[in-house]
Amino acid sequence: MELIAIVKEAWGWTGLEPDQIVGDNDFGNLIVKDQSGRYWRLCPEDLYCKVIAQSREELDRLSQDQEFLGDWYMSGLVQQARERLGPLRPGFKYCLKIPGTLGGEYGGDNLATISLSGLISASGDIAQQIEGLPDGTHVKLSIVG
Repeated sequence: MELIAIVKEAWGWTGLEPDQIVGDNDFGNLIVKDQSGRYWRLCPEDLYCKVIAQSREELDRLSQDQEFLGDWYMSGLVQQARERLGPLRPGFKYCLKIPGTLGGEYGGDNLATISLSGLISASGDIAQQIEGLPDGTHVKLSIVG
């Protein structure tokens, strides 16, 4: 399945109608252009997908914002992951075994690698399941293989 189709299937519930993937990082974050020309950030480790720019011009301005760039490139976390897990294989990304939103540590033993398609699918599924829960709600994460 193409990545656009995976994004639509996993994250379409947010209102995203993906048209084009315009960027990605080593942790599988995506910048996705939707069918109306808006730009979304899909952030698997924090289980969100939201509009970050209404137009290409807004995205270009955002891409010069140092705070956004620091968050986007995740340099420290990428370096730690590379040291612990080695370089990424083609089609794979670093990830958090337990997403940060669910209390997972940003580093250490919580780091892993996963296929980009698997990461996008799993994070979208988890995000949809916890959508609307109040902060602090206890959840049980069950991995069924």
